[in-house]
Amino acid sequence: MPNERLSMRKIREILRLKWELKLRNRQVSRSCAVSHNTVREYVFRATQAGLSWPLPAEMDDGALERLLFPAPVKVAAEDRNMPAMEYLRKELGRKHVTLMLLWQEYKEGNPEGYQYSQFCEIYRRWTGKLDVVLRQEHRAGEKLFVDYAGSTIPVVDRMTGEITKAELFVAVLGASNYTYAEATSSQSLHNWISSHIRAFEYFGGATDIVVPDNLKSGVTKACRYEPDLNPTYHEMAVHYGTTVMPARAGKPRDKAKVEAGVLIAERWILAALRNRTFFSISDVNEAICELLERLNGRKFKKLDTCRRDLFETLDKPVLKPLPAERYEYAEWKRSRVNIDYHIEVDAHYYSVPYQLIHKEVEVRLNPSTVEVIFGGRRVASHQRSYKKGGFTTTTEHRPKSHQKHLEWTPSRIIRWAESIGPCTAEVVKTIMESKPHPEQGYRSCLGILRLGKRYSEARLEAACQRALTFKTCSYRSMDSILKTGLDKQMPMMAEDKKKTVPAPVHQNIRGGNYYH
Repeated sequence: MPNERLSMRKIREILRLKWELKLRNRQVSRSCAVSHNTVREYVFRATQAGLSWPLPAEMDDGALERLLFPAPVKVAAEDRNMPAMEYLRKELGRKHVTLMLLWQEYKEGNPEGYQYSQFCEIYRRWTGKLDVVLRQEHRAGEKLFVDYAGSTIPVVDRMTGEITKAELFVAVLGASNYTYAEATSSQSLHNWISSHIRAFEYFGGATDIVVPDNLKSGVTKACRYEPDLNPTYHEMAVHYGTTVMPARAGKPRDKAKVEAGVLIAERWILAALRNRTFFSISDVNEAICELLERLNGRKFKKLDTCRRDLFETLDKPVLKPLPAERYEYAEWKRSRVNIDYHIEVDAHYYSVPYQLIHKEVEVRLNPSTVEVIFGGRRVASHQRSYKKGGFTTTTEHRPKSHQKHLEWTPSRIIRWAESIGPCTAEVVKTIMESKPHPEQGYRSCLGILRLGKRYSEARLEAACQRALTFKTCSYRSMDSILKTGLDKQMPMMAEDKKKTVPAPVHQNIRGGNYYH
C-alpha cells in the first residue's frame, strides 16, 4: 500500500490515463505527480476489485475507496516466501526481464505475498540505490512542449502612447518540431488556456502529452517531485483527451524541445519584428502568422526537409481528433458552506444542500454558471449572478424544518438579541424580515451580536436604538456607529429638528424684507 493515500480525484485520474489513454506507468506518474510504483499499486488494486473504465456513474468516492482499500489481512513475513536476492539479481541480468515480470511470477505462486512496491523496496535495499538515467523519446504525436519566450513585444496605445509588453507563447511538437506561436497580453491563466486551445486548433489535433514549464498559471505548486496542476488546466487537458506532465524544476533537458523552439522563435519572429511598431495584440499576431509560415516551411540545415513536411508525415496522422466543441473556460476555487447553507462567490451567495453546512466544497465557475462539487459529485448548479451582496437560493436546498444538528435558527438568534436588549432584538427582527428567507440574514445578525462582545452589550443596545431611530439597520451601520462613538450621543428627535434658531441681528445682514 502507498505510504500516503491519494485523493479519490487523483486515483480516478490515474485510472483514466492508464485505461482510457493507455499511457505507460511512468507517463501516468509524471502527469499525476506520484511515483510509478504508486501508479502500479493503484492500477493493481482496481484490477483486483474488478473495476474497468469508465467507472460506474453511480459510484461515488466513498464506494470507490471501500473497493480499493478493504480491511487488510495480516500475513507473517515468513509466510510471504520472498525469493532469494541473488536469484532476482541474476534474472534481472537477462534480456527483457524486469522487476514487474519477476514480481508477477512471484505473486502467482504466493497470492499472499508482498505487493509490488514492497517487493521492489526489499530488493533495492539489498542492492543499494539504483541509478536510472531516463532517455527522452519523441514519438510521433506523443508530446507537445509549451512555454513563454523570455523576451516580449512592445505594443503602443494609439490614444495615450503608453507601451505595454505582449508575451510570446510557443508550442513545439516533439517529433517534427512543427511550431506554433502567438502574442498574448499577459501570462494569466485565461491566456495560458486560450493559447493551448488555439495551438491544438492550429495543429488540427491534440498530442498524448503536454509538457509545460512550472509556470504558475498552469502549475499551482511548483515542485520537482510533486507539482500540482491548476484544476482548470487539468480540466482542459481532459476535454482534449491529453495529459499534462510538467517539466521538473531545474531540469531543462525535460523541455529541451521547447527551449530550442523558443530560441528559434526569438530569432526568426521577435528579431524580425524588432523595427515594427504595433498598436494592438491582433496586429502582432497577424505579423506572427506570416513569419510562422516561413519558419515551418524553412528547410533544416542538416536535413533535406522542413518542419511542415515532417508534420504532415509524422505528427498529423496520429494526433488525437479535436472534440466537437471548444473547451469552455472555467475557473475553480474552494469554499466552505456557511451556517445559512450558502457559499460566497465574488460577493454573491449561492445555496447548496443544507446537509453540507461547514463542509468544504469545490466551485467551478464559468461566465454563465456556478457549479458546486462535493465528493466528486455535482450537488448544485446556478446561473451566475454578478450582483454584489445578492442571494441565489434553490428551494430544494432549504431544510424542511430546523433540526437539532443545525447550529442556528431564527428564534435562537432573536432570543440571544433579547438577552441584550429590546432595541437589539428589534434590529435583528428587522434584518430577517427584510430578506426573502430569514437564513439570509444570519450573517448580518451574528455580526451585530458579536459587536456586543467587542464594545459591550450596553453600547450595542444604545447603537441599536440609534439605528432604529434613523432606520439604518445593518451590520455596516452598527459597526460605524460603535467605531465613531455615536452610540454615546443622544439621537436628535423629530420635534427637535422642527425647532429653528433665530438669525442674529447685525447691520450687514439684510433680512427677509430686502428681497421683496
